[in-house]
Amino acid sequence: MAIREQESRKRKKMDASGLTSFFREIAFRHPLEQITFLCIGTDRSTGDALGPLTGSRLLEHGFPHVSGTLPSPCDADNLEARIAEIPTGQIIIAIDACLGPPASLGYFLTAAEPLRPAQSVGLMLPAVGHYSLAAIVDVNGPRPYRTLQSTPLNRVMGMAGQIALAAAAGFGMDDRKAFQE
Repeated sequence: MAIREQESRKRKKMDASGLTSFFREIAFRHPLEQITFLCIGTDRSTGDALGPLTGSRLLEHGFPHVSGTLPSPCDADNLEARIAEIPTGQIIIAIDACLGPPASLGYFLTAAEPLRPAQSVGLMLPAVGHYSLAAIVDVNGPRPYRTLQSTPLNRVMGMAGQIALAAAAGFGMDDRKAFQE
C-alpha cells in the first residue's frame, strides 16, 4: 500500500481516462525496452492485490519487463530483493494500492517520483520508482489492514484492468485482445 494522497503535492489525482496520457508521456521519454513495471502487493489481501493483478495483466498485454504478478508477487517480504533484480539503467514505474479520503475512492495518483510502499500501514520500506502510480482502492481509516482485507475484489480487479489498458494504449501496444474486453 502506497503513500496517501496528501503527502505529495507533485502527485496528480486522475480518473482512469487520464492514465493513458500519463503512460504516453513516459513512453515519449523512454523506449519500452528500458521500462520495468514494479507492481507491489500481495495476493493474500483483496485490497493489496492490485499490484500482482496489474502485473499479470501487463504481461498479458505483452509488456516485456514486469516484476510482481499473481504467480510471483512483489511484497514487503521480497521488495528489496526484487528491486535488486532490476538491471541498472531501467526506468521503474512503481504501481501500488493505497487508501485515501472517501472523495478519492477509485481514483489514481500519478507522479514522476518514487512512492513509499506500505507507509499507510506503518512499515518502513524503501521508496521506489522513477514514476509511480497509486490506486486508491478503499477509504483510509483507523484499521488499514482490516480495510484492505475487506476491500471489494471487483473494484481492485477493475482498477488493475484500467491501469493495464491505459499502459497498453499509452505505449502504443497493438493489443486487440485488450480492446475486445
